[in-house]
Amino acid sequence: MAREAAYSTLMRGLTELDFRGQPVPSDLALIGDDAFPLAMNPRGQVLMAASTYGKGRVVVLGHEALLSAFPALLENALTWLLPAADVQVGVQPSCQGIVENLCNTNIQTEVGGFREGLGVYVTDAYCVEPNARELVAFLKEGGGLLVAGQAWGWAKEHPKQNALLGFPGNKVCSVAGIYFSEHEGELGVFPVPERIPSSWLAVSIDKDFQDDLEFLLEGVSEFDITGRAVPSELMVHGPLAFPIATTRCGRAFFAGSYYGQGRVIATTHEGYLGRPALASFLLNAVRWLDEGRNGEIGVLPKLNAAHALLRKSGLTCTKTAFRKDLSVYVCTSYNDAHAAEIQDFVAEGGGLLIGGHAWNWAQKHPGRCALTHYPGNHILTKLGISILGSTLKPGQYSAPQPNACIEAYHFRHMLRHFANHVTCGEKLKKHEEANLRRLGGDCATYLRMRAHDCPSYASILELLTDMVKTAGVPQVCSKCPVKSPKDHLLLHVGTEVYKASPNPDELLPYIIKKRPDLPVVPNVRVRIDGNTAGAEEWKSTGLYLSPGMKTYMAIPPEIVKKGWKVQIGCQTDNIGKAAELKRAPVVFERFPIQSEMIQVSNLWGGLIYLVAPPKSKVGEVEIVVEKSIRAPYYKSGETSVEDWVGGIRDAPAPWAEMEFENIIITMRSKVVREVDRPDEVAEFWDSIMRAVADLAASPAKLPRKERYVADVQISHGFMHAGYPVMMHSGSAANLVNPALARKKGIWGAIHELGHNQQRGAWEFPPHTTECTCNLWSLYVHETVLGMERTQTHKAINPVSRKKRVARFLKEGSLAIWDVWMALETYMQLQEAFGWDAYKKVFAEYRHMKKVPKDKKSKMNLYAETFSRAVNRNLAPFFKAWAWPIQPDVEQKLADLPEWTDHPMVKYEPSR
Repeated sequence: MAREAAYSTLMRGLTELDFRGQPVPSDLALIGDDAFPLAMNPRGQVLMAASTYGKGRVVVLGHEALLSAFPALLENALTWLLPAADVQVGVQPSCQGIVENLCNTNIQTEVGGFREGLGVYVTDAYCVEPNARELVAFLKEGGGLLVAGQAWGWAKEHPKQNALLGFPGNKVCSVAGIYFSEHEGELGVFPVPERIPSSWLAVSIDKDFQDDLEFLLEGVSEFDITGRAVPSELMVHGPLAFPIATTRCGRAFFAGSYYGQGRVIATTHEGYLGRPALASFLLNAVRWLDEGRNGEIGVLPKLNAAHALLRKSGLTCTKTAFRKDLSVYVCTSYNDAHAAEIQDFVAEGGGLLIGGHAWNWAQKHPGRCALTHYPGNHILTKLGISILGSTLKPGQYSAPQPNACIEAYHFRHMLRHFANHVTCGEKLKKHEEANLRRLGGDCATYLRMRAHDCPSYASILELLTDMVKTAGVPQVCSKCPVKSPKDHLLLHVGTEVYKASPNPDELLPYIIKKRPDLPVVPNVRVRIDGNTAGAEEWKSTGLYLSPGMKTYMAIPPEIVKKGWKVQIGCQTDNIGKAAELKRAPVVFERFPIQSEMIQVSNLWGGLIYLVAPPKSKVGEVEIVVEKSIRAPYYKSGETSVEDWVGGIRDAPAPWAEMEFENIIITMRSKVVREVDRPDEVAEFWDSIMRAVADLAASPAKLPRKERYVADVQISHGFMHAGYPVMMHSGSAANLVNPALARKKGIWGAIHELGHNQQRGAWEFPPHTTECTCNLWSLYVHETVLGMERTQTHKAINPVSRKKRVARFLKEGSLAIWDVWMALETYMQLQEAFGWDAYKKVFAEYRHMKKVPKDKKSKMNLYAETFSRAVNRNLAPFFKAWAWPIQPDVEQKLADLPEWTDHPMVKYEPSR
């Protein structure tokens, strides 16, 4: 790591730094990826720092007296700064006292003003302003700078100016991410650590952005972002970044930041850059970025609306690609071709107005972190703002009051306050408590950058690691659920800190205090069918990893770099939005298969799967798992009853699977250890799944086996459809007990399989979303479980059905035609024409092309299709149910016998 090597060079031979008796230095504020501290006191104040910019290097001392206080450090610093051994070190006359300290070294010095040809220049921070441009150019081209001074005295003499912007030394050092602040540094004797010092106390900078907001929001009362343009969310994480416009829950879609000598404003949709409703703010923004230079505003040529809006205001505005001579550049965040040049442009005083969303990119790049891979973030993240893949709701949002910035959410500020709360017992304010959930999410997002070589990232990782070690992570379970926002945050962050930590094993005891000691089996060979149809498919291995357990997997070359993944864990629901947690929010991990030997693990442990991509055609493949734990795993046609009862069902892993012809059921192992006849369970589910396929007019063997996973907590509902179908743990026992299922029914479980059979062509949301899936519940319970219709569900007993029809006849509107009301329509059709009618209809839809997308047309098509399937004109029946049957459809069906005695006819006299 370059910074660590630089730090070692700069601090060579030093074990402590004694600041006692020295003049009081300034606290140095560090931003960006390149600046790092050399001396830090216990309060987290940086008294000396170093950085790079372009090809050059800079060392900054928080007081000019420090140039003479530490001769060994001075020699180290000049040696590190020198681009070559034989170049001259220029020394400003005010700093000539250092020359005597260098007389016994090989360093060649000359006292005088800055000139071309020097290798290093030593200066105080007070008189650099006249040569600021030259010094920045010198640094960028490879020169070395040693700058010393303090800004707290200047700040007292200039009480109305911002020291970070106005202090002369900051005109140069800020380009490298080091600022002299107006805060006095605390003195003492400070040890020199072996590695770059860091402290969570240095996480944020106490800067008030009230003046900036007053300028930006002059004449602005609201931000109107209504319409079809959907914005992403901004993460405001830089020490000198601040939110400008937010939703009502405080999520930013406009934000600003200082970076070096320049400024940036970001928004999360390019359409906002030329939006007339935002004109007042946009003009303020450009003037804030221009900083009174009245320079040329360059606008990316495709941003026609932005160019027109700015030009209309009288600004000097040109359509152009990026140019270094611009005062402000306006562009989108979809291209990173000039990322480094734009960052330098801002650092050296330019203004950047940039807009674009990342949610579309995130949808097209699943599994990739927008924070690190989205093109715009290659520009913005270094500047202190990032565009996230999540979306915000368009709307009209009030502009904040400038003084509200004190309580506005800021990632680093909020993190420091929470750290004080956890480590020092400091009480959180009400608005801070309200932001803890959001802070947890932002911490997780930030940690995914994996920017370990960045000092600011390392500081935050260290802070969060210390928090986990100090406060621990709640030992969540169904009996000890997590409820408080603080515990939510610690649970969420604990997982991400573990993933980001260079030493994750060290953190395990703080996160999971009781890890099971289960017997391990070595080098297990597993053969799987590598073929898939039209969707991604999990391939079970029957093996399990304990929490934090690592293993290597040998992978056959035919699936390497072909879209295959290894997944650890079966519970893929993210439950992070729940108020009460009975497990960690995300408890599975996926690893892309990029080589023939990969290492995998999961903090929370889990069953091992191979995830095959759609339309894979590799045949049978074999993997070898170095070490793992056997799980109870039954597979039809491979596992005998004797082997199951004789030991397989008692395998030690806490999760088990039973795999049948068309479905796989995953549940806690204690459930299956009571199953004596897995063959009967298999026969039971084979019958059910063939019935599911039969009603859907599908082949008896599904293209992909369905999956059930029973978990302690799921993302929504009592159960929910998908791959896998998720249900609560308590529902699992019924699935592997055929006798109990036939007695009590399993309506909900089949209901979810019905959801997976629904097709948009014959679905009419929102009316039928929770209705037509029940056709499969009815069919399975009647034809497989042998239950009478009236016994299948309490909602379809005769009394309830009659009441619903009566209510519909009274109100007569599609507004109430949903769920059970809508199911009555479908049941009346079934009772009149039988289940075969539905099979014919679904079969017809399978071959249908050019199905309309609007609901009215789809309902008419369904009425016509069903009528043809049963050879009856059903238009009167559907009209009785308030379907919008069109005259042309009635005309098409006129050749069929009309269904005049349909079930609704008997109710007509009472209408």
